[in-house]
Amino acid sequence: MHCVTSATAADYGWIRSSSSPFRYALEIGYTLALVRGVSPAELLTLAGAEPRGVCVGLGELIEQHQELIDESDDRDECVLAGACTVQSEQGDWTLALALGGDLGSPGFMETLSAGSRAVSHSSNGGKPMHFFHWHENGELRTTFEWPTVRSGSTPDELNAVMREVGFDLTDEEAPDVDGKAAVFALTERLTGVRVTEKVLMAAEYRAGEVPEESGEEWESITIDITDAYGERTYVHVRKDQL
Repeated sequence: MHCVTSATAADYGWIRSSSSPFRYALEIGYTLALVRGVSPAELLTLAGAEPRGVCVGLGELIEQHQELIDESDDRDECVLAGACTVQSEQGDWTLALALGGDLGSPGFMETLSAGSRAVSHSSNGGKPMHFFHWHENGELRTTFEWPTVRSGSTPDELNAVMREVGFDLTDEEAPDVDGKAAVFALTERLTGVRVTEKVLMAAEYRAGEVPEESGEEWESITIDITDAYGERTYVHVRKDQL
């Protein structure tokens, strides 16, 4: 089921170099996804992204994201995604890189992976929150923030591969492991796609502004509280009362 590659965290040390264009993504927050069977245009359409032309190379994508921030009153709402085609021994994949946030709702990757595979990882920028997700046929198979605390329908299926790429599954604070580089290597093991600085800098990205996810409309809520003595209290609150 998993691709036969020898990728380890050591292959992705370049993401931390002072000259790496990916440092911008690490600083501002990002989502990187690899999806098989969905074209770049289809991915952006499913994400509800507003088209913003084509960017040649990650440098142009970063410039356009900075322009988007300059145009906006709220930097946190500015998410620009670029999608391009990349190859592996399994065929074509779409690489999507969202700068500034997520590609879509939590269910978005489930939709993309229907009948196929989607692997993604993300960071929210300066705060220490980093996530990995593996979806297969619309099912979330393995996901984690900390490699020692996994969930999904098959949370332990990748354990052997995770150890091979560099994760220490016995210690959450393993100081010698670059968790982000290890996640890149784990993604390569699942897709066969090696993401390099050259790949990111040479790609032609279809760009699109990803809309902020909005919550569902609601008119009222009911709060049900049970105290230590078993007494239940119901409070019904309308939106116009808040």
